[in-house]
This record gives sequence, C-alpha cells and structure tokens, in this order.
Amino acid sequence: MKNLFHILVAALLLAAPVATHAEEESFDPGSMIIGHVTDAHSWHMFDYKTSDGAEHAVAIPLPVILWNDGRLDVFMSSRFHHGHADYNGYRLVGGGAEKEEIVCVDEAGNLTGRKPLDLSITKTAAAIIIAVILLLVIVFIARAGYKKRPNQAPHGLQSLVEMLVVFVRDSIAKPMIGEKRYERYLPYLLTLFFFIFFCNILGLIPFFPAGANITGNIAVTATLAVITFLITNISGNRHYWTDIFNTPGVPAWLKVFPLMPVVELVGVFTKPIVLMIRLFANMTAGHIVILGFIVIIFILSNLFGMAVGGAVSVVSVLFSVFISLLECLVAYIQAFVFTMLTALYIGMAVAEPRHGDVNTDK
Repeated sequence: MKNLFHILVAALLLAAPVATHAEEESFDPGSMIIGHVTDAHSWHMFDYKTSDGAEHAVAIPLPVILWNDGRLDVFMSSRFHHGHADYNGYRLVGGGAEKEEIVCVDEAGNLTGRKPLDLSITKTAAAIIIAVILLLVIVFIARAGYKKRPNQAPHGLQSLVEMLVVFVRDSIAKPMIGEKRYERYLPYLLTLFFFIFFCNILGLIPFFPAGANITGNIAVTATLAVITFLITNISGNRHYWTDIFNTPGVPAWLKVFPLMPVVELVGVFTKPIVLMIRLFANMTAGHIVILGFIVIIFILSNLFGMAVGGAVSVVSVLFSVFISLLECLVAYIQAFVFTMLTALYIGMAVAEPRHGDVNTDK
C-alpha cells in the first residue's frame, strides 16, 4: 500500500508539467524539487514579483573559484545574475532538474565546449563550513562548562553533549572495537557522529543558514566513506588480511580457484559503498518526500483551481510536519548507523584471533 502511494505521488508529479502546459505559466515540480536538494553556486532564498510582473530571485552570492588554462579567476556568483548573464568568458548553465555547472564561452557568447576546473565554494561547501563552525561553538561551550564547574553534574548544553559522547563511547565504540582498542578510534567516531547528526538536523531547518542538503550530497557521503575505508584497512592487522585471502573454514578448492578471496576482497570495497549510498539515499529521500507534499498544493491549484489547492494544503502541511518530525528521528538514526557500522568495520580489522581459532582447510 505504501509503495502504491509513492507511485501515485510520483506519477502526479511527473504528469503535472504536461497537464499545466496550457496555463500562462507552467509549474515544473520535478525541477523545483531537484533544484532544492542539489548543489548550487548561490544560496537561493526566495523569489518575488514586482508590479510590472517581472520575477526576481533573492539569493546569497557565493565565491566562484575557477582554474582555466593556467589562470585563476575568482569572483562572486552574483556576476552571473542567476544564469542570465555571462562573465569573463564563463556562463552558468543548468539548475533545477539539470546539474548546475560553469562552462566557457567565446567573445560572441558561443559555447566553446570546454569547462574550467571548478573549485568554487558552492552551497554545500558553504553549509559544511557553517555546520563545522556552529558545531565547534557548541563543543567549546560544553568544554567551558567543565572548566567553570569542575567535578559537578553537567548543566544545559553540556548535558546534551556529554550524553551523546557517553552514548557513542559506551554503545558504539566499546562493543564494536573492544575495551582495549576503542580509545584510539573514539575521536574519529565522535567527530563522525556529531558531524552527520548536526548536518542532518540543519538540513531540516528551512531557512538560512540551515536548509542545505549536506548529507544528501553524494560527494560528502563518499568522502566520509573513503575516510572510513582508509582508517579500516590501514588499521587492519595480520589476522584481518589473512581472513580475506585465506578464509578459515573454507574448502581448499574455493581458495585455489580463487572464489572466496575474490568475494572477500570485493567486500572490502562494497562496505564503504554501502555506507555512502545509505546515508545519501535516506536523507535525500526524506527531503524529496517533504517537498513532494508541498508541491502537490500548487499542482492541484493549477489543475482544479485555488479552492481545491487550499483544501489540499491542510492535509499536505500536516503530512509535511509529520514527515519532518520523522526526519528528526531519521537524522539521529542515520548518524548512529553510519558511526556504528564504521566502528564495526574497524573492530573487525583490529580484532585479534580468539584462543583456539584454527585456520584449517577442509
């Protein structure tokens, strides 16, 4: 039943641009939704219309940093006027359902087919900087609390930080890595948990400086997964690598073939890929569902009139609030799952063989 509901909503979203094509201004919900969950070179706030009917966008410009033919170009994204103007031989194309990118143009304004190396501070990068700064402020406030009130019960924000730190230590690091080895990896696990959780929460707040879909960006989750991959395999001991290439309890012909070593080696790479996709897919899906309920109001208004849209808006808003509350839980669960699986992988890599384990061929 749930899958059927999702299919009906998706069909309505896809059919809406065609159904409203005859209107004076067509509404493309797919472009609007994708545009809100993907990266951009400016931080879009809202649009407004002037008395003459012209539509204007209000956005925070971000630094554009381009490397092209040995030349470094730095300017603000406002130079593009939201994609309506070229600047210094560059043009901002895409947006919405299409990937936004910067391409090179000649003096006549024709595309040259070349793209500069884009090192810009995009919306996601700016949101990461803001999230890290806010997170550092919270941690230092908690740290100051311990200095002012030594050997006393935590108070205020200090209580929340301590609760999460103790949770990661006692419920994730110790059980997954072991009492003797967990302290070495605890700083990374704490950083991972707090960063993902904080970014997830900020992504649910629909106004600046929050609202960016940080963990819904595949580049962000891929970076976190790569770091986990490197730490896990660099920390791997002899027992870990022996189990991969000479798996105990496996018939000898499977090792000679060699089927099991290939399977185990593939598993080394699929583990971080699963981490990357799970976090990216869950957070992006949540944002899309919330936006989907909102755009249904405008779709039905275009199709059947403002009265129907107004009536549906009550239900859409209630569902959006419910999904938003559910996303708060998902934000915590995804941070927990990513950190827990990271600790599990590290624990498997550094675990010593138990007494009596024998690597024999059958």
